[in-house]
Amino acid sequence: MQWHPEWRHESNPFYARTLEAFAQLIKAGKVRAIGASNYSAARLAQALETSKRLGLPRYESLQPLYNLCDRAAFERELQPLCLNEQIGVINFYALAAGFLSGKYRKPEDAAQSARGANTVKKYLNERGLKILSALDEAAQRTGSTPARVAIAWVMARPAITAPIASATSLSQLDELVQASRLVLDGETMALLDRASAEA
Repeated sequence: MQWHPEWRHESNPFYARTLEAFAQLIKAGKVRAIGASNYSAARLAQALETSKRLGLPRYESLQPLYNLCDRAAFERELQPLCLNEQIGVINFYALAAGFLSGKYRKPEDAAQSARGANTVKKYLNERGLKILSALDEAAQRTGSTPARVAIAWVMARPAITAPIASATSLSQLDELVQASRLVLDGETMALLDRASAEA
């Protein structure tokens, strides 16, 4: 589904009150710009229309869930809207809670951590393993690692400003820094796109 301009015609007084409060914070110098998190395309479009109609500050960034495993919800509706409205996108879970690093490949791996037991197990399926296989191939092609490749893929997407990925050690931090320098060629991007395509 694509973003539809008619979504702008829906109104909600909640947006006006919220944006008026943000306007006061900006005027007081306490806030420079505002962003939204976990908004649907319809909700974000409503907020943007309210900002425009009332001359209030608008959301300049969006923080959605987006990674190789979680693509459809963002790409179908939010991506076209963000591109059209020039909204910066700072996606969270860029490594799918660590799954895309390749350290969780079977149920026993996931059971070794709270994150794995609670979050990663949803990715341990045929599609998830197909994505890991493509990441392994891409990592081999680029002389890199699955985590770096997964972050580089996100960074190469058209609407993404910067991904959010957490690090709990210096080695993980180094992975993130190295990922920011990795440029994937078209063939590698296509390989990852095919493996992670959602029906």
